[in-house]
Amino acid sequence: MAKLTHYVSEPTQFIRELLASRPHLAEEQRKARARWWDRPIDAAEQAQFAQARVRQKPYVYQTGD
Repeated sequence: MAKLTHYVSEPTQFIRELLASRPHLAEEQRKARARWWDRPIDAAEQAQFAQARVRQKPYVYQTGD
């Protein structure tokens, strides 16, 4: 059986064309990731979150106690 090495899906074509026409998008994406996700983790704050966590009951949707 022959491999389809020349096939490129439409979404892949779209992304490649978009990045070729707007090369600044990759840099903007890296900046946005750094702004929202790549942040230092504060160990003391994480410990407070863990300590303040309320244990969930086994049957969440059961209304009676």
